[in-house]
Amino acid sequence: MTKKNPKSGGSSKFTKWIWRLFFGGLLFLFLIFSLAALGVFGKLPTFEELENPENNLATEVISIDGKTLGKYYRENRTPVKFSELPENLIDALTATEDERFYEHSGIDFQGTLRAAIKLGKDGGASTITQQLAKMLFTKKASGNIFKRLIQKVKEWVIAIRLEKQYTKNEIITMYFNKYDFGHAAVGIRSASRIYFGKEPSELITEESAMLVGMLKNSSLYNPIRRPEMVQQRRNVVLKQMVRNEFLTEKEKDSLQKLPLALDINMEGHSDGTATYFREYVRDFMKKWITKNPKPDGESYNIYRDGLKIYVTLDSRLQHNAEEAMTEHLSNLQEIFFKQQKNNKTAPFYDLEPEQIESTMLSAMKRSERWRKMKAAGLSEEDIKSSFYVETPMKLFSWKGEIDTVLTPYDSIRYNKFILQSGLLSTDPTTGHVKAWVGGINYKHFQYDHVKQGKRQVGSTFKPFVYATAINQLGLSPCDEFPNTPYTIPAGKYHLDEDWTPRNSGDEYGGLRTLKNALANSINVISANLIDKTTPQNVVRMAKNLGVETEIPAVPSVALGTVDLSLYEMVGALNTFANKGMYVKPMMILRIEDKNGTILEEFTPETREVLSESIAYTTISLMEGVTRYGSGVRLRTSGAKYPDNVATGYPYQFDNPIAGKTGTTQNQSDGWFIGLVPNLSTGVWVGAEDRSVHFVDLNRGQGASMALPIWALYMKRNYADEELNISKEAFEEPEELTINIDCDLPKEENAEEDKKKPDPNGEIDF
Repeated sequence: MTKKNPKSGGSSKFTKWIWRLFFGGLLFLFLIFSLAALGVFGKLPTFEELENPENNLATEVISIDGKTLGKYYRENRTPVKFSELPENLIDALTATEDERFYEHSGIDFQGTLRAAIKLGKDGGASTITQQLAKMLFTKKASGNIFKRLIQKVKEWVIAIRLEKQYTKNEIITMYFNKYDFGHAAVGIRSASRIYFGKEPSELITEESAMLVGMLKNSSLYNPIRRPEMVQQRRNVVLKQMVRNEFLTEKEKDSLQKLPLALDINMEGHSDGTATYFREYVRDFMKKWITKNPKPDGESYNIYRDGLKIYVTLDSRLQHNAEEAMTEHLSNLQEIFFKQQKNNKTAPFYDLEPEQIESTMLSAMKRSERWRKMKAAGLSEEDIKSSFYVETPMKLFSWKGEIDTVLTPYDSIRYNKFILQSGLLSTDPTTGHVKAWVGGINYKHFQYDHVKQGKRQVGSTFKPFVYATAINQLGLSPCDEFPNTPYTIPAGKYHLDEDWTPRNSGDEYGGLRTLKNALANSINVISANLIDKTTPQNVVRMAKNLGVETEIPAVPSVALGTVDLSLYEMVGALNTFANKGMYVKPMMILRIEDKNGTILEEFTPETREVLSESIAYTTISLMEGVTRYGSGVRLRTSGAKYPDNVATGYPYQFDNPIAGKTGTTQNQSDGWFIGLVPNLSTGVWVGAEDRSVHFVDLNRGQGASMALPIWALYMKRNYADEELNISKEAFEEPEELTINIDCDLPKEENAEEDKKKPDPNGEIDF
């Protein structure tokens, strides 16, 4: 009888056990996968959820030239299509994160083994599809090993389903659109814009490599906080691209030597361009949403529904406007600070100590600190005391934020030194708002000086008075009035006492044409005109031109004593440039949903107010302001404008410009509104409080405070020929019924006078 070899028997048993373990393991894995797929370990996403994974999509504000001005979001995510991803970005991703991505079906054996080894540590997921499954459907990785194993199995099942439902390109696109790159950069488009200031399609190889390197851990590999570490990680990605034959060794060596070359463009609500305008749009959308529900009756959410708001703003004009304001005000602020050194009550003038304290207390009560402490139930005395306790804070300066320790009271007083400004630029023919700068820095000063703020308008109101006189009395720019004191007696227009306005500098004498009088802001002639037309008719003219604020029908309104906004003033004066047709300023063109379906389109609101002749005549009057009046510093001397009395000014515009300066009492407000045929722009400059101002008229007049911003802005605009800002003259009506050529012989002027309407006739608006 043959005996069994004990060694042989043991080996056979061991082999059987190996096979049993192997097949048992396979069976166990099959069972685990089956149970996971049946939802035994927890609910798996449905087909519909896979098709529409829950995402918070940012709403975009898109300029008329196609640039994203800003976003509203909970997560700063704006999806891109696969066609918008550059090849170098896809190569970097697959080379680094999943070399066999195009070969497997969601789970890669080697990747799975690596995931098992690193379970619970950084890099737990393996294939791109598994990482996507984790991002989409695993809210938070568990620290418990058993629970994490269950999560991993579920991610495997989801990855397989994703592979069945989507193409490889769609999976890559979803992956890039979902990943959080830090600093409010959710998705590749936000990351590309925030870190490099460009669209994903514009990324070059080393930039793509840096962003892919961040996928390992964007908190750790943060290019702003740890640039050296990120550069090392980027170079690892470039090395992987060589390994997978996407780059040559020579290309890699060259690229690895390059710096990160970041171009940081934060996209927070207080960052970027057109911040004040975006806040206006946000407020508009809140109201729009209440009146425009979704088809299912739910309300849109601007923070997660991915709406697209197409606006009239031109990003290039907006950039030019913001730069112009910064350039001028940063210099003007230094001059103002120097002037305040001799002011014992700085920055206030003409206030008694108790008035200053009252002003400061009002500012304290308007502050966020006061509001929060009041809401917390603190007494007024406790709240006031807190304003005298030193606190770490950041203050605004034109040279950058100042980190300091200061009492909140002193910080409020410091901010009252700061000169504020607003700028609004529109196309008078369409009403499209092209640039909107509501202030100097939205983070520190959130009050909008375009539409929200209203300040005394001064002489910028006078064109309404002159237009009323031309319309009602049939006057021409060549008609002369005495430059002598003019009194409207008590009792007339319900005046309590005689009203006798003074000219600036108390200069009187002789006769002045209307053109000369407006150009030089002769107050006594404005008083004469409003008396002849009545304040009621002047107010009616302003209302018809689009001014919505209630204006008291009193004679002093002729000198601009009323408080109006830039939005109202620019919109109203546009009517003269637009041949007598009022077009309400328009900011939004259309609103689309995330799929590009148009939800609403907007059209301009228009109405005819004046005849072309009267509108053109008023424009002709306003041209005199910039030819030889208070706005002459825009000009250069030359044959085209031989009557220009000024030389040596830096701006040297020689094209027709209609405009009007404005300076209010004590130089509290400086205005300039300038118009060319296809762009009208208004600028206001002043401090938060009217008692904070320049002492001298030389620095504090509108021609010094506001006009330079207009000039710097237009210089930039004209330098960019693609903007097509007009330099030609305003179009003259075919049948101009009013004489505007004051150089005509007097007998010809007399013939023109015969065409004037009866001054006793009805006023025609």
